[in-house]
Amino acid sequence: MKILFSPSETKIAGGDEISFDKNSFIFPELFEKRMEIVKQYNDFITTASKEELIKLFGTKKEDVLEQYSKDLFKTPTMKVIQRYDGVAFDYLEYSKLKENEKYYIDENVLIFSNLFGVLKAGDKGLPDYKLKQGETFFDLKIEKFYMDNFSKALNEYLKDEDIIDLRAGFYEKFYKIEKPYTTMKFIKDGKVVSHWAKAYRGIILKLLAKNGIKTIDELMSMEIENLKIEEIKKSKLKTEIVYSIF
Repeated sequence: MKILFSPSETKIAGGDEISFDKNSFIFPELFEKRMEIVKQYNDFITTASKEELIKLFGTKKEDVLEQYSKDLFKTPTMKVIQRYDGVAFDYLEYSKLKENEKYYIDENVLIFSNLFGVLKAGDKGLPDYKLKQGETFFDLKIEKFYMDNFSKALNEYLKDEDIIDLRAGFYEKFYKIEKPYTTMKFIKDGKVVSHWAKAYRGIILKLLAKNGIKTIDELMSMEIENLKIEEIKKSKLKTEIVYSIF
């Protein structure tokens, strides 16, 4: 089973004084292709005006602008899953998991970075970067670039796997799943909820790891506190589990 997951805009700072290379990420054969985007990002942030950085990063805070306009290739790196912060990652509580549960996350979760494209949670070598969702630089179509150049490798990688798609809708632009998969929606009092959707994605990911879930059938029988299945919708390749929060 593989779980597709969103990144977060907030990151954990710091890391090891080691730069990334072709062995840092999934699909090393596509490293140079990935670097086409990363190198142009680096060129942009190290030469951009303050106004351009404000737009790219989505903030006017001076300390943040200074922090994220440094040479990315000289920035400390860390494991992908440990780099990301934010609601879903807060509820995942990766650092509190047992070693076998961390291994489950490292090996089975794919995170779709706005800048680096698809990454395995256990990949080592992710620098602390900032790129506001939907923003770009040099008029690049980043989502289309990764869709065009990484979809074939992803299709092959996922061909024999059950797939749970826990990504926010935006990240479907990076990769369209071409086989049957399962996704989830969270409602409260009949309305779709945003904050709690992020929280429950993290909670469910933690439960998948704790229970060592390997198939969709095992997922369907898994108890989730404060959630009940309201309905299951099927449309073409997608099966959507609608959970009600109570």
